[in-house]
Amino acid sequence: MTIRRPHLLLSSLIALTVTFAGCASTEVASTPANVVAAASSNAELSTFAKLIKQAGLESTLEGAGPVTVFAPSDEAFKAMPAAALDKLAKDPAQLKAVLNYHVLPGLMKAADVEGSKQIATVNGAKATVSKAGDFVTIDDALVTKADIATGNGVIHVIDRLLTPPKK
Repeated sequence: MTIRRPHLLLSSLIALTVTFAGCASTEVASTPANVVAAASSNAELSTFAKLIKQAGLESTLEGAGPVTVFAPSDEAFKAMPAAALDKLAKDPAQLKAVLNYHVLPGLMKAADVEGSKQIATVNGAKATVSKAGDFVTIDDALVTKADIATGNGVIHVIDRLLTPPKK
């Protein structure tokens, strides 16, 4: 009788181990390697990802970073007049200037924003980042989804296309 108990105990431990091992997830949440990869894999940012490539900004946004990107959603682009978006897409220099206005050197998460301050963008112009309660804005755009982590920075989805100030 004492011989069967160790086997019973061992069998029970093996059964429990197999049961709990089956519940464990082997998936590891992965962070996209860079801003371009993150934007390309996010259905909400497909227009932005396409325009990054069209403007030749992949090398800037795939680099070591860190960078902070305020990326207009597809809904933001749909809200623009089609002719204006088409004109912008056909002018590589203007497209690059506009998209670079959405990029900040360095890492800025939503929690890092306090009050209102001017920040230099990659295109050289200054944008105003503000926080009121839980709401973060850049110029007149609202951050609708904050802190999408990438291997070289962070993306904040915004509800409109930003335009740099005229020089």
